[in-house]
Amino acid sequence: MSSSTPTPPPPADSSSSVTQKNEVGQGQSQQTQIQQTQPNQPTDFDIGEEYGTARKNLPPAGILAICIAVVLVIVAAYSMTHRAHALSSGTIDDVVSIAVPDQNMVMVAINVTVHNNSDKPSWIHTIQASLDSGGKTNSDDAAPAVDAQRYFQAFPDLKQHALPFLTTETRLNSGSKTSGTIVVSFPVKADEFAARKSLTVTIAPYDEVPVVIKKQ
Repeated sequence: MSSSTPTPPPPADSSSSVTQKNEVGQGQSQQTQIQQTQPNQPTDFDIGEEYGTARKNLPPAGILAICIAVVLVIVAAYSMTHRAHALSSGTIDDVVSIAVPDQNMVMVAINVTVHNNSDKPSWIHTIQASLDSGGKTNSDDAAPAVDAQRYFQAFPDLKQHALPFLTTETRLNSGSKTSGTIVVSFPVKADEFAARKSLTVTIAPYDEVPVVIKKQ
């Protein structure tokens, strides 16, 4: 009795299996690439929480106002105590005036004393006199010595109380006083000058605060 030998099944196609594996791998790679190319999801970010806010970082308004007020008081006190002031002082000792004939003008000889209160000498840069006659103010620079001498010759009464002329470039010795006469003119009548509100002489040494001397 003959026996039949079973025929083994044909071997699996290895190329087909490899193809299937490649297809599966490509699918997974494409899926990964898709996932990687998707835009990142937005992240919540609060800059106020990151850096704080004025309400959180600044002191209360009341404390801030007090601090500013204290600073202003300190600055004001410093400016009051350290502001520039005149190193010299002075007085108006005598005033003589005469009316210029046929003109609404007076010539005035003023005796002035200047005290240099500093510890170093100074020199006069400018001298000016101003007249406040109530409704208006007039100013004039002190006449040079040569001109003042001519005025004295023309009007002898003007020099009745005259001292040596006080002029620009006069040296003011430290810790001492210097007296002299200045001559000025104002375009007012004699009665207006007599009824003046004030007469002011301003003497300005070089590199110093001017000395302002006032007399009624």
